[in-house]
Amino acid sequence: MIPYIDKQWTLFLDRDGVINERPVYDYVRNPDGFIFLPGVTEAIRLLSIVFGRIILVTNQQGVGLGLMSKNDLDKVHEKMLFEIKESGGRIDAIYCCTDVKTKIDNCRKPDSFMAESARKQFPEIQFSHSIMAGDTSSDILFGKQVGMKTVQIGNEVLTTAADMQFKSLYQFARYCINQ
Repeated sequence: MIPYIDKQWTLFLDRDGVINERPVYDYVRNPDGFIFLPGVTEAIRLLSIVFGRIILVTNQQGVGLGLMSKNDLDKVHEKMLFEIKESGGRIDAIYCCTDVKTKIDNCRKPDSFMAESARKQFPEIQFSHSIMAGDTSSDILFGKQVGMKTVQIGNEVLTTAADMQFKSLYQFARYCINQ
């Protein structure tokens, strides 16, 4: 279970499969390829009411593989942030790892590099008062290894169990608002 959440809590969110549709065997290479999952902008609006910080942490090896540029990725995130802001929500920071999986000592989740980077930028972040919401085992491991509570979004069978599971980010947001 997850204890009562207030503005002292930080939410770490994965992107692909949580906020937007996860392309099958591909990457979101440009803004046109970025498609929000149903209810996500409303979910982030609600989560913005509850959490003190909302941080996006995302592995984006498409850049490392040369399939897209960092500028392409930035344009995708600009579109995402614009739509979220237009809906009354917010994301306070985005941390991206563009390393390929095969790189030794990469910063990809489940490595804690992006979490530690967020805490450097926002020293008030306490991992014991943070939640990682994601759809893959690497997301859940990322949160657990630094002491966060974890939430699985979706109904895939994962090798690492989360503290709680919801079918969608919207369902999780409703849970947080109604606690």
